[in-house]
Amino acid sequence: MSGNILIIDDEIKLLKLLGMILTQENFNVKEASTARSAMTMLEQYEFDVVLCDVRLPDAFGVELVRSVKSKYPHLEIILMTAFGNITDAVQAMKNGAYDYLVKGDDNEKIIPLVYKALEKVKDNRSKIVQKTAVTKGFGQIIGTSPLILQSKKLAEKVALTDAAVLLTGETGTGKEVFANAIHDGSERNKNNFVAINCSAFSKEILESELFGHKQGAFTGAVKDKKGLIEEANGGTLFLDEIGEMPIELQAKLLRVLETGEFIKMGETKVSRSDFRLIAATNRDLEDEIKQGHFREDLYFRLNVFEIHLPPLRERKEDLKILAKGFIDIFSRKLHLSALQVSPDYYKTLEKNDWKGNIRELRNAVERSLILMENNTLDVESLPHYSDKAIPESDSLSIRSLEKVHIQKVLNYTKGNKAEAARLLEIGIATLYRKLEEYGLR
Repeated sequence: MSGNILIIDDEIKLLKLLGMILTQENFNVKEASTARSAMTMLEQYEFDVVLCDVRLPDAFGVELVRSVKSKYPHLEIILMTAFGNITDAVQAMKNGAYDYLVKGDDNEKIIPLVYKALEKVKDNRSKIVQKTAVTKGFGQIIGTSPLILQSKKLAEKVALTDAAVLLTGETGTGKEVFANAIHDGSERNKNNFVAINCSAFSKEILESELFGHKQGAFTGAVKDKKGLIEEANGGTLFLDEIGEMPIELQAKLLRVLETGEFIKMGETKVSRSDFRLIAATNRDLEDEIKQGHFREDLYFRLNVFEIHLPPLRERKEDLKILAKGFIDIFSRKLHLSALQVSPDYYKTLEKNDWKGNIRELRNAVERSLILMENNTLDVESLPHYSDKAIPESDSLSIRSLEKVHIQKVLNYTKGNKAEAARLLEIGIATLYRKLEEYGLR
């Protein structure tokens, strides 16, 4: 087991000795002689275990534990002191320290203790990822920028009502995450949250998906089908990209919103459904109305409460925490440990405009974990976003680079070609053609 270790001690000889011992155990070790320089390193690199002297020139180690654990809850901290002090030891453990060592006893104890701490770190990360995976409500919305906090505050307020909500913003800004959060924060949260992307279907299929149909209503309708409007009864219906809905269906949707009544395809009987509507669009609906593509009466019915979601380029202070969240998710998926992140990695991410917003950032992080070398995320892991040119070499033709990249993605997806095509952002047929062209499987 390897791991990233930070040693903090102002006794330089001891600092170097511990560094050498831990390096020989194949740990990735960094050293700091002050609390200030240590905090800078914690910002720049990903660590698992911190070994910290109690008496530092600019901080008291026992208190430092509290501030470090509050920012980096997955870390485990082992305190070291030249003088055994039970009061300090007890307070250190209360503040979140993993253990407390008296210098002189550490030669035999330090290595096994670090290994035990690493096991605890692994468990910590697992719990954090699991917690993230099941997070509901407004805990799903990540960020501390004023713009995202304003949008979140509006969503928290409207969640307590039954009003229709219109979420606006560019593609990839997290509209479905907000819709889920509003549903989870409402009194309807014990019932269904159902979602559909209106741009993904033809008019006939979208009508069937929304309203349902009776057997024989059209060719291929071999049995009765319950529509999403009926599925959402008592809960929430989320219509993503509602600006793409055919205008003929808009009239039918308006009737449902006004009366709660609808008729399935191929049926004459009126059905009822009580649901809360949340709609989302990346289009300017007022402009769509002027062009005759969207009904003005439906717009007014939808736009009871509008929440605009800011693009990522306007909330770049949230970028690092979002990227770290995706790194945790995908490194867990890949069973990666002792992952190192170069400070230049985050700086490179911050330079980009992120036209695809959070969705593009998520894809970029996942792709960089596939491309990274030596378990380190750095600028070279982000070829699409780096200013660095590809090194010149006869063996690095575009063709050979593409072949290597496709093979890496296939290895990552364990041969799942549909998932590989998604990550490569190409069609499945294109992927198969390239596999045949390069002799890959």
